[in-house]
Amino acid sequence: MNFLSILKDFSKGRLSWLLLLIFVIFFEACALFFQHVMMLSPCVMCIYERVAMMGVGVAAMIGLVNPNNTIIRWLGLAAWGASAYKGLALSMQHVDYQFNPSPFATCDLFVTFPSWAPLNDWAPWMFEAFGDCSKVVWQFLSLSMPQWLVVIFAGNLIALAVIVLAQFAKSKR
Repeated sequence: MNFLSILKDFSKGRLSWLLLLIFVIFFEACALFFQHVMMLSPCVMCIYERVAMMGVGVAAMIGLVNPNNTIIRWLGLAAWGASAYKGLALSMQHVDYQFNPSPFATCDLFVTFPSWAPLNDWAPWMFEAFGDCSKVVWQFLSLSMPQWLVVIFAGNLIALAVIVLAQFAKSKR
């Protein structure tokens, strides 16, 4: 049995999707820890990146419904890809705000969500932004928070690419 067929069989099980959801919960918990315990105010881009990460979580929940069903599995994979891609684009833009500051390229002052989903009104403790997008307020191993998000979202896209490739392998089940 080759690696891709093992990975395909793994993607057909709930454990793979549960692991993805656990990683999302971990990263969201980290964001809330930074915000409410370390008192680092999230900026507009941070909130949008948080929503993109939640999109990955929604993708994991879709896959959890019935990962053995090809349509549901592909819907989960597609949602994962769309959310991770959006998160990567937002994170890269945020890194640009931090390391190439310009008065002509700044993030919004307030988050804007659709009128049918005003997340900042529903849960301001999680979706309201008070910070400055261009300030580096935290670093780990010399990378800022948005730089780590670039790594995380890019890692998601790489993992997704391998799993999508595995969907075309012959399954041993």
